[in-house]
Parts: sequence; structure tokens; C-alpha cells
Amino acid sequence: QVQLVESGGGLVQAGDSLRLSCAASGRTLSNYPVAWFRQAPGKEREFVVYITKSRDSTYYADSVRGRFTISRDNAKNTVYLQMNSLNPEDTAVYYCAATLNTYYTSNWYDYHYRGQGTQVTVSS
Repeated sequence: QVQLVESGGGLVQAGDSLRLSCAASGRTLSNYPVAWFRQAPGKEREFVVYITKSRDSTYYADSVRGRFTISRDNAKNTVYLQMNSLNPEDTAVYYCAATLNTYYTSNWYDYHYRGQGTQVTVSS
């Protein structure tokens, strides 16, 4: 089992930056591909970004490409999401998730381990 805990959310203004962290315990997170998802009020959960175990590939949703950057620090058993140029449409609860699958997937239900989420609110 892998336990995931997100942190770093908060209330910021449009144009600001935030860095989210996803800390793992129980297993070595570097053994799993990891993704971030988000869910805005009244909307379905959506894929944000994915990173492979080896960090050699990343996949971004069009809505965040160029503004968000995913990275992983295997020594700290943590994955990060650097979010720049935030806008009100980025307001959501952000979740990290790890999968046992070795192929890229943007489907929430393909992820076996999921965190509880951290709230990001961007004011205009």
C-alpha cells in the first residue's frame, strides 16, 4: 500500500504561483508513475499531468501545458506540481495518484493509490 498526502494548496491571486507536494509513505513512490488530477466545484474530476517512474516522460493537459511543471524527488519520496500564472479557472481540489500500470493513462480509475486532495483557490 502507498499512502499519499498532498500539501501546498491555498488562496492566491491570479498570476501567482504555488507548488503542491505529494508525499508518499508505505512504499517507494519512485516505483510508480504518478499523476495529478483536479476537481472544480460542480465539475468532473480532470487529468492535469502525468510523470513516468523514471522521469523521462511527462504528459500535460492542454489547459496547463506551459504553466505547470511536474517533478519528482525520489530521495524525498515526493512528487511536486509547480503551478505558475494561475488563473481562476485553476481553482479546484488537486489530487495526486499513483498507478500500478506501466503505461500512460489519464483515467482516474486506473490509479490505485490516491490522496485526499488539497484546495487551490485563485482569486481574480
